[in-house]
Formats: sequence, C-alpha cells, structure tokens
Amino acid sequence: MEAKVVSLGSSLPVPSVQELAKDPVIGVPPRYVRPDQDPPIVSDTSLVSEVPVIDMERLVSGENKDLELARLHSACKEWGFFQLVNHGVRSSLVEKVKVEIQEWFKMPMEEKKKFWQQAGDMEGFGQAFVVSEEQKLDWADLFFLTMIPSHLRKPHLFPKSPPPPPPPPCLLDTMEAYSFEVKNLATKFFQKMAKALKMEAEEMREFENGRQAMRMNYYPTCPQPELVIGLTPHSDAVGLTILLQLNEIEGLQIRKDGRWVPIKPLPDAFIVNIGDILEIVTNGTYRSIEHRATVNSAKERLSIATFISPNLDCEIGPAPSLISPHNPALFRRVRVEEYFKGHFAQKLYSKSYLDVMRIENGEGIST
Repeated sequence: MEAKVVSLGSSLPVPSVQELAKDPVIGVPPRYVRPDQDPPIVSDTSLVSEVPVIDMERLVSGENKDLELARLHSACKEWGFFQLVNHGVRSSLVEKVKVEIQEWFKMPMEEKKKFWQQAGDMEGFGQAFVVSEEQKLDWADLFFLTMIPSHLRKPHLFPKSPPPPPPPPCLLDTMEAYSFEVKNLATKFFQKMAKALKMEAEEMREFENGRQAMRMNYYPTCPQPELVIGLTPHSDAVGLTILLQLNEIEGLQIRKDGRWVPIKPLPDAFIVNIGDILEIVTNGTYRSIEHRATVNSAKERLSIATFISPNLDCEIGPAPSLISPHNPALFRRVRVEEYFKGHFAQKLYSKSYLDVMRIENGEGIST
C-alpha cells in the first residue's frame, strides 16, 4: 500500500539536548530547570527487589504455566510494570539493535537533521509533547517512528536511498526485524492476558493486528541532574509498552504507593508496562502506572520503547465481556484516532488524559 499521511499531533521544534550537553559552559538553560518535579531518587532498594519478574518460557509452555499466568495477572493488576526474561527475541538481534541505535545518535547533527520532525508532525528526531514556547522541557532527545502498519510510515524517515552517510549499518533493516519479533511477543501477551481476565479472545484481537510505534530515547549527561528530568512523569497512552535498555545506565523509575521506585534492568530482559488503553479495555482491572526517566552527570542513557495499540480506525472502550450490572463501564468508547489526537494535543502529565476517558455520572468527561 502507498504511504498514507496521518498526523496525530505535532510538537514545537526545540534545540537538541545532546548538542546542548556538549558545551559544559552553558550549564542548564532555564527552560530545562524543573522545580515542579520530585527530586531524583538515587536509591530506594526497599521495593526494587519486589518488582515482578515474568518468565515467558514458563508462561507459554512450562509445566507451571498456570502459575506463571497467575503471576502475570497479579503483576498487571498490582504493579502495571514487570521485567520479562526468556522472552524469545533473538539475543543477536537485540545486540544489533543496541549497537546500531547508539551509533545513530553519534551521527553528526547535520545528518540527524535530515530526520528532523516536520511541521505539523511529531514523528522523527526531536522532542514530543511540546505545545507552547513557555513550556518546560525534558532533558532528552528522541527518534520516533511508526513501524506497523507499514503504509503509515513516513517516507522521509525510511529513505530508499539514504542520504550519505546513511544511517549506521542497516539500522532500518534491523528495526524491521526487531519490530516483527516484538510484535509476535506482544501477540502472545495479549492472548495470555485475555485468558487471565476471562475475556473473549476476540476482544484482544485489535491489539494483535494493531499499530506499533517505536521511540528511541537519548538522555545526555547533565552537569546538574538534580535540576532536570529526562522524561516527565506520565503513563503511556498506548495498550502495552515493551522497553529495551540499550546501555547499563539506570534511570527509569515508577511510582508505587506514593514513592518513586528505581528499576534495575535485569540482563537480557525487557521491561513491560500496561498503558492507558489496556486499562480502558480491561475496565480498570489492569492499571497503567506513572513513570519517569532521570539523568546523571557521568554517562548518557539510551533506551528504545515499542508501543502497541489498536489500529487508528478501531474503537476502544471496556470489553463487553467484563461489563455487568455489578461492574459497570468506567470509561467511554471512542475511535482510536480521536483518542490519540486528544492525547498528543496536550502536555505530558501524570495520568491526566486517562481522566478524560472516565465516565462521570453516566457521561464522558468533556475535553
């Protein structure tokens, strides 16, 4: 199919933080100073060891798969976050992804600008959710792409003949392979979640054949990391997020019981979290969790998040099989494209957009 121009929102152009961080004389520009944020948590080990770990091999084929399914169900209800081991994505491919994305961010700015976000769009290289010139900014750069369905890809981000020098060796080919394997992994998850929730399998099918986007994150070092935030606290608007840490630097933190809990990534593991759409579809049984990214003064941090959602022409709302007189719908129904356009039109903040979807006294809250 030919590429279809779809814009779910736009983000105002801002300077590259990676370039700002190269000049130690500049320090932290005022627009990046975030007195509104909780101070970074360097270490809070009391809950780190309790973050659930799910074994994919046990979940799909092990002798104790029912027990592992119960553990997955509990993790999605109580935490909304878990680490996934034995996930089945080829380790050689994962290593290629790590190396090539790091090389991409090492390209000269002149080359990265060829992938810059275009006016009226938010895909490409830059920053997201910047809706005003006065808005405080995150200490990070990103490269954002739609991967599936392929006809929604932006042609300038997938050049057939990349401008010299091209993206680092076969980055886009590597991302294609990685996208396919992560899609298969996510499909298994939705099937298992439907079983755990006792949902009709068809009610998860829109996720299995849905939309996939990827966000490559670069968090530069900062001379005063206590003044900034790498990624504003938020919940993900999507169905499911599968995160791969690209280097050994920690920075992801989740809000649990009113405290920020640092996530220490396990070797060869993915970090998976529930998004707002899945909270809507499960009628609040599975909950999206607020999280943020911090930075440090010693070394940059890199990650890639894969976002799984239903297709734009679908409708989302609580699954009918989960609704009863004793368990009424908590969220209204809306087309996915309308939902995302509303989400991207505002600043990133906590779980604020999910509140737009809540039913109050039988009516959807007005936007």
